[in-house]
Amino acid sequence: MRVEFDQPMQASASAPDARRIIESCVHCGICTSVCPTYDLLDHELDSPRGRIYLIRDMLQGASVSPRTRAHLDRCLTCRACETACPSGVEYGQLIDIGRQELERRIPRSLPERGQRRFLRRALQSPRLLQLALRAAWMVRVLLPTGLRKRIPPLPQAAATAAWPASPHARRVLSLRGCVQGVVAPGYDLALARILDRFGVTLVDVAGSACCGAIDQHLGAPQAAARTMRRNIDAWWPHIEAGAEAIVLSSSACGSMVADYAHLLKDDAQYAAKAQRVSALLRDPAELVGQLWDQASLSLRALAPGRDRLVFHPPCTQQHGLRIKGQVELLLQRAGYQLASLAESHLCCGSAGTHSLLQPALADRLRQRKLSHLLAGQPQVIASANVGCILHLQQDSPVPVRHWLEILAERLPAGAQA
Repeated sequence: MRVEFDQPMQASASAPDARRIIESCVHCGICTSVCPTYDLLDHELDSPRGRIYLIRDMLQGASVSPRTRAHLDRCLTCRACETACPSGVEYGQLIDIGRQELERRIPRSLPERGQRRFLRRALQSPRLLQLALRAAWMVRVLLPTGLRKRIPPLPQAAATAAWPASPHARRVLSLRGCVQGVVAPGYDLALARILDRFGVTLVDVAGSACCGAIDQHLGAPQAAARTMRRNIDAWWPHIEAGAEAIVLSSSACGSMVADYAHLLKDDAQYAAKAQRVSALLRDPAELVGQLWDQASLSLRALAPGRDRLVFHPPCTQQHGLRIKGQVELLLQRAGYQLASLAESHLCCGSAGTHSLLQPALADRLRQRKLSHLLAGQPQVIASANVGCILHLQQDSPVPVRHWLEILAERLPAGAQA
């Protein structure tokens, strides 16, 4: 797929990446078989291949319209197409480039810009989120059913308890984040407790905040870059002092941090540091699995778990981080029986802010995902990303929990290397 960019695009710093990605596509169409929007809408321009054509034509100077934007907006950036693609097309990078260029060529209406600016600011402010969550619960009974279901449950007191106090020689770094720190602080606490039982301290790094994904995927790359630099600055003294990894309980944040190296590659001051940070990123399943194998105390004699589980692998974990099957193995080692899951590659519809901006598509995908998750009659649905958990909880008849919380409850207190 040859491209000849127009003058504005030729001057863009993203032109080399855009050209490389577009020209790597051989338009075979394998991506269409795993694309959730193509599956639902049956429209070529709502498939990865179709969106690549739209982006290529735009960057070559073709006129664009709100219809072009609609097709790009409907993409969930789940990256299932990347996992399926035999040519290694880095679609996730290209859709970001296309969306950013489209914002420049045809600015959104004032209401749309206001909505996105509000989401960017509100979702990244723990103080605003806390106030909004408390206010929502005060008036929850007065709200329509559809809106009421969208309000996350208030964190339990146990979820805000203090982290393990015993320091260990081995240290890994956390990220304070944004939404998860307010609505689900127990996820990081569970990770800290698991690592503590294996002789590793999870450091809650002051100064770190949102990973930058919200800005990046809502067409604000400059703001995302500032956020990435701030997190690198917060982590860097700990890295220099010997922290061995960055371990994030949200797979969406992990996937974003893994992309820091690429996103800051042209930043002379931060490129090398970003490379180091991305290289240190570990999914909790990778580290916990390694520690479990190394533990001097055998944990294989755990009594069987009472609950039948099914694990929902988030797109950011299986397609972004390419971590597949490791959480399921850990839960099985902890004594749980896992139900099988059909269409495990398909997005649940959460996709960051996508469920807020494209609620009709998100609801259809959630119902489809829940039908598969519940087919094995589990007592609990487990997942690895706060967005997926909150999204599925809205309609799930069984609890939806983070796998780290489930595992933390199962490991004996004496499980230390």
